[in-house]
Amino acid sequence: MPSRNRDLRPLAARETLRAVTRRHFFRDCGVGLGKIALASMLAGGARAIGSDVPAFDVTNPLSPRPPHFAPKAKRVIYLFMAGAPSQLDLFDPKPTLAEYDGQPVPAEVVKDQRYAFIRPDASLMAPRFRFSRHGESGAELSEMLPHLAKVVDDIAIVRSVHTDQFNHAPAQIFMNSGSPLPGRPCMGSWVTYGIGSEAEDLPGFVVLSSGSGISGGAANWSSGFLPTSYEGVVFRSQGDAILNVSSPPGFDDQLQRDSLDLIRTLNDRQLGRVGDPEIASRIASYEMAYRMQSSAPELMDLSGESQDTLDLYGVTPGKASFANNCLLARRMIERGVRFVNLYHEGWDHHSDVEGGLRSQCGQTDQASAALVLDLKRRGLLEDTLIVWGGEFGRTPMVESNATLGRSLGRDHHPQAFTMWFAGGGVKPGLTLGATDDLGFHVVDRPVHVHDVQATILHLLGLDHERLTFRTQGRDFRLTDVHGHVVEELLA
Repeated sequence: MPSRNRDLRPLAARETLRAVTRRHFFRDCGVGLGKIALASMLAGGARAIGSDVPAFDVTNPLSPRPPHFAPKAKRVIYLFMAGAPSQLDLFDPKPTLAEYDGQPVPAEVVKDQRYAFIRPDASLMAPRFRFSRHGESGAELSEMLPHLAKVVDDIAIVRSVHTDQFNHAPAQIFMNSGSPLPGRPCMGSWVTYGIGSEAEDLPGFVVLSSGSGISGGAANWSSGFLPTSYEGVVFRSQGDAILNVSSPPGFDDQLQRDSLDLIRTLNDRQLGRVGDPEIASRIASYEMAYRMQSSAPELMDLSGESQDTLDLYGVTPGKASFANNCLLARRMIERGVRFVNLYHEGWDHHSDVEGGLRSQCGQTDQASAALVLDLKRRGLLEDTLIVWGGEFGRTPMVESNATLGRSLGRDHHPQAFTMWFAGGGVKPGLTLGATDDLGFHVVDRPVHVHDVQATILHLLGLDHERLTFRTQGRDFRLTDVHGHVVEELLA
C-alpha cells in the first residue's frame, strides 16, 4: 500500500510544478508582484497624508504635496551635535553640583542606573564654566556660548529632553529615525515622503558633515523601507559636491542627454511592465543627477556672498568646516531644499570635558548663531525651523580612568539633556523643562525623543500619527506608537 505522503502524480507534472515557483506565479499571474507593490505604495501614500490629498506622482516622487494642516515651517535645518554635548557645562547651571564637587553621588539618585564607562557611584563634578543671564528672556547660558547669547531671545531652550539609549550609534539612529536599529526611515526621509520638496535642481533632503565621522553612519539619513528617492544625499563641503556627478572628459552635454534619454526609455518600459517603484526612483535619480551637474557647482560657489556674510559665519571660502556647512545650508533652503542635516562630530568628552568644549564651541557657536541671524534678516527664519542638539547628555559624575588615560570627563547620560529650537513656529525666548539639583533626572516637563520628532512634524503641518507607510503587514511611522506634540514650544 503506497505511503499517504507519496506524490502519485506523473513525473512530468511534478517537474512542471517544481519549475513554477512563487516568483514565477506572481510574475505571470496577470498582475505582477511589482504592480502589487506599486499599488500598495500609492495606497499607503494616500493614507499617509489624508484621503483628500492627491496621490504621489510616480514620475516625480519629490513633487510638492499639501501637508495635513497649515504648517508653521516649510523647511528644516537640523544641527546635529554628534557625540553628545555636556548640557551641565553649556545650558543647565547647577550651583548644588558645584557645592558637592568631588563627593559621591547619593545612592538613591542613581538607583538601578546603567552607564557606559563609569560606576554609578562616581564622584560628582562641578560645571566647568561660568553661567550668566542674557537677553530680555534672561536665559542662562555658559560663557562658552557668547554668540548664541546674542540671539537667545530668538531661540527656545528645552532642558528636559530624555532618550531610551545610552550608546552613540543606537542613540543617534534613534534620534533620527525613531528606532535604535538600522533600517527605519530617518526624519528627513519621512518629511520629503510626506510633503515632497520645492527644489527643482537639488535633492529634497541633503546631508552635510564635519568633524571626525558619525557613529551611526548612513543609517542616520537612510530612507529605510521608503523608496530611495527619499534618502538623504550626502554633499561634500569642498570640491565636487557629489562624487561622480561630473561627466568624464570627452562626454559632452548632448551625448549625456542622449544617453539619459535612452536609459529613461528603457526604464519607463520596465516600469510599465513590472511596476516596481524603485524603477521610478531610479529614473528620478538620473534626472536629478543631470540637473545637479550645473546646480551643484553654483551652490558651492560662495564668491557671490558678501564679506559681511562670510565674516558673520566665520567662513573661509574653500575650507571645509561647520561654518561653511551652515552657510551652505542657508543657500540650500533658499533653493527649495526641504530638509538639511548638518552633522558635527566631536562632542564625546570622556576626558577633559573643559578642553573639549572649548574646542567644539569654538568651531560651532558662531556659525550656529549666525544661521539664526542670517535667516532672520532675510525673512526666512519665520518659516524655517532650526534644531540643535545631540543624541543624549553627559553625567553629573566625573569620568576618570588611568588605564584609558581619561580624567575630568563625563560619561553618557540618557536621563536628561538639552536641545534648542528657533524659527518655524517655535516660541522665542522660552526656556522649558528642568532637572533636579544635580542635573540628574528631569523634574519638570519631560520631553522624550519621540515628542521632539512629533513636534518637528507638527510644525511642518504633518500629523505624526497619520504620516505612515505600510510594510511588513502593518503601518509604520517615525514615532512608532509613541510621541506627543510639545504644545508649550509652539508660538
